Amino acid sequence: MAGDAPNADAATIAQNPPAPLREQELDAQGRAYATGRRKDAKARVWIKPGKGKITVNGREQETYFARPTLRLVLNQPFAITDREGQYDVVATVRGGGLSGQAGAVKHGISQALTRFEPELRATVKAAGFLTRDSRVVERKKYGRAKARKSFQFSKR
Repeated sequence: MAGDAPNADAATIAQNPPAPLREQELDAQGRAYATGRRKDAKARVWIKPGKGKITVNGREQETYFARPTLRLVLNQPFAITDREGQYDVVATVRGGGLSGQAGAVKHGISQALTRFEPELRATVKAAGFLTRDSRVVERKKYGRAKARKSFQFSKR
């Protein structure tokens, strides 16, 4: 009988999976908020249930991010979690160029998605979308043309 007790405990643990470690974080309007960063760009992102409309700085994603690759970057968090067309996204982004801004919005969407649905955190984290890409432009050094490039050498 004593040998059956550990098996009974294991069976009850298997039936009751552990609850998510984090709670859903929503504001008064029922939206999840997060900040995304990439290079010099900073994005403030709000997501709420909807039809999949993404608005960046008051404009549609098709007009703000004209390149298809940038729009693909924006939709990666939804594609990896099978949530395409289920959330409306409102983002304001400042600084950097278009590539950095797209990366910042992607980072913000990933963070906000995990705050809206905490059980998706493992999937998004495994894809590497929650990690802030810390690579930034290297500064120019004195005595050099650019960060690493030297001026042309003249023998005479």
